Amino acid sequence: MPNIVTSASVDQNLALAKQCSREAALAGFKAAAIGTIASAIPTLASVRLLPWAKANINPAGQALIISTVAGMAYFIAADKKILALARQHSYENAPEHIKDTSFQGTGRPHPGFFRP
Repeated sequence: MPNIVTSASVDQNLALAKQCSREAALAGFKAAAIGTIASAIPTLASVRLLPWAKANINPAGQALIISTVAGMAYFIAADKKILALARQHSYENAPEHIKDTSFQGTGRPHPGFFRP
């Protein structure tokens, strides 16, 4: 039996996708803010305290280090949130026979080389 797609179901799925996108962006922004602070403090401190860093890391290098960490944190956190939401919603919308994750066995004994 073919599934009939209605305008209401499309609108509902679109609203759910927008909500998930907002949640992922918020998680990414939080992680980027924390990553920026967590990388800025040691970077700026090392440039002032360590002779090697003072000689070799110019302001552009400092900005590159800090922004790279912030960007990585944003994309990692957003990706994790997107995957978590996708997993959650795919389980909610799954048919009942897939939701039943209990192992029922195959009804036949295992071959001898698989026995414990």
